[in-house]
Amino acid sequence: MRVLFILLTLISLSFSKQQVFMLDEYDKEIELEAKIISKIATATLNNKIKIYIPNISKHEQEIYSKYFDLSEDCKYADFIFDKKGSLANSCKNSTKLFFTNNYKKLVSDSRYFGAFFWNKSRPNIVFIKKRLQKNNIKLSKEYEQFIEDIYE
Repeated sequence: MRVLFILLTLISLSFSKQQVFMLDEYDKEIELEAKIISKIATATLNNKIKIYIPNISKHEQEIYSKYFDLSEDCKYADFIFDKKGSLANSCKNSTKLFFTNNYKKLVSDSRYFGAFFWNKSRPNIVFIKKRLQKNNIKLSKEYEQFIEDIYE
């Protein structure tokens, strides 16, 4: 019985190291996402950014706060990153800049001028040309390859 207990303990400890490893990978992904969103937000607004991310977790707040001033409410933000598709009704009629992490939402909802999303473990960035023009956003040449002319 004692041998069985020791064996089960050793097996569970070996799996716990793998779970910690997965959290480290998740941190790296969020860190990369925060850096990219920071670069995009800075390129669109050309000043210090106050960002609102609906339903952001404490862990994500720690990482995003390295790059942005986080806002608790969309009223006080310059840039809204709708990461989980849970934008409050009070924010929907706002004139702020909306960005998402969902390509389908980008195409179907005209509020969003761009999206950053993962596809096959690769980061993708897409901007819609007419929405950039509508919001008077001028991006540098490094973003031209990400601009799509989608007919609405």
